Amino acid sequence: MSNNPLLFRSGSDLLHDPLLNKGTAFTEQERDALSLRGLLPPRVLSQEEQVLRVLGNLRKKTSDLDKYVSLIALLGRNETLFYRLVLDHLEEMMPIIYTPTVGLACEEYGQIFQRSRGIFISANDKGHIARILANWPMNDVRVIVVTDGERILGLGDLGANGMGIPVGKLSLYTACAGIHPAVCLPVTIDVGTDNERLLKDPLYIGLQHKRIRGEAYQALIDEFIDSVQRLFPQAIIQFEDFGNQNAFSLLNQYRDKARTFNDDIQGTAAVALAGIYSSLKITGQPLTDQRLLFIGAGEAGTGIGSLVVKAMIDEGLSETEALKRCWFLDSKGLVVKSRTDLTGHKRVFAQEAEPTSDILEVIETLRPTALIGASGKPGTFNETILKRMAGLNERPIIFALSNPTSKAECTAEEAYRLTEGRAVFASGSPFKAVTIDGQTFTPGQGNNVYIFPGVGLGVIVSGSRLIPDAMFLTAARTLANALTQEELDLGRIYPPLTRIREVSTQIALATANLAYDLGLTDGPRPDDLLERIKAQMFDPVYQSFI
Repeated sequence: MSNNPLLFRSGSDLLHDPLLNKGTAFTEQERDALSLRGLLPPRVLSQEEQVLRVLGNLRKKTSDLDKYVSLIALLGRNETLFYRLVLDHLEEMMPIIYTPTVGLACEEYGQIFQRSRGIFISANDKGHIARILANWPMNDVRVIVVTDGERILGLGDLGANGMGIPVGKLSLYTACAGIHPAVCLPVTIDVGTDNERLLKDPLYIGLQHKRIRGEAYQALIDEFIDSVQRLFPQAIIQFEDFGNQNAFSLLNQYRDKARTFNDDIQGTAAVALAGIYSSLKITGQPLTDQRLLFIGAGEAGTGIGSLVVKAMIDEGLSETEALKRCWFLDSKGLVVKSRTDLTGHKRVFAQEAEPTSDILEVIETLRPTALIGASGKPGTFNETILKRMAGLNERPIIFALSNPTSKAECTAEEAYRLTEGRAVFASGSPFKAVTIDGQTFTPGQGNNVYIFPGVGLGVIVSGSRLIPDAMFLTAARTLANALTQEELDLGRIYPPLTRIREVSTQIALATANLAYDLGLTDGPRPDDLLERIKAQMFDPVYQSFI
């Protein structure tokens, strides 16, 4: 696909290219030069006027799902206008284009499907994946977000309906870090689904059979990674919403061979660690004195624990000492050494303790300073637990990180009210501000959007060959340090989303510098690295075609 509009066969072709289409904003001169006269209403509207029209229509809709459908339709016909709208109204648009609404959109993907976006690779495509990827009209792909749909947010196996996640994540790469939409590619690998509801749904868009696993699954992923590296050698491959077993095995298999990472493991870990760092600026305690109790020992929980351990080691503890400060409860109880059912990522955190499944009992024994929820079980942090955490700590750290909002371990209102306003709270999906006895609390949202776009931008600009854990540790510290004192005084542990591009720029700079420090690049570090990063960032304003 050419970005030169003069090479289009007709003005109609131009109007149907979402990267180039300006709709009613094409000027009088452009309409004549590009044979658009008569194909548009006669009045020329500015981009600002177009934003007002879209925003007005959007706000009339009463359903968030209807808003999502409307925004995805806009993305499919005019990407520049979509990103202008999102960037100018990020706090309003973020919950619609991503969590929590994207979860509902994925559940209803077959019903709301209008226009295909991205690449679908199915189990039937074995041996032909390179040819399928070559069908993508852009040949300079820099970021791929790929899912197999097995663990979509906290909603479980949604199969091919999970395409809403890569599309949403890549829209955040562009909105929050300025990575040009033309270099982004969403991919869903459809190997079937074990979701009986979808298998019986006549409108389901994916393969209607149970998931393939084992050698057949591995061969398909291997072929995909190999094909990407041949066709798009500069591309980042972000694994997203894979089931636990595949998520850890694929990350371990490819992390030292490809420019890849898993956002559910590493991105979540970095944003949570940043929140912990920020919380400690409020509590006045060092990281090495913390005792963390994790509820949930899947990708998110153990990913956070692993990065916390690395940070504690970096700050002077031995690995053994750091591991003793991170305790986990999974669906079968406390993660202890005597259990024989532990997988590798859990076994690392097994403690010498008696088995129990009673959260309150563990709290009484461990006396944790922080409670980290990554269980997907709403209501886990009940009144008794929250009040006990407040009894043990002057400023208890309470993170209810499960997505979407309906899966959060507690609400912001519960966390603040049941701790008498003393909790330092963060959630995975957004909660509104809470007012108790005249005092207003602004909940922190531990959204991975604070991390992965900036890391991706830094990797792209530096040309780093790999994406090691050290980049996420650096990103976490950079994010925590981006908070101003005024924001901390308001109880914020993350910067407001209105500053997201500024924060992403800082993380990109730190990531790129680390890539040069670690020898992961082919060229020398440029003197104008920050300027190069800023120059890479896409600004959603219309280009002039004449």
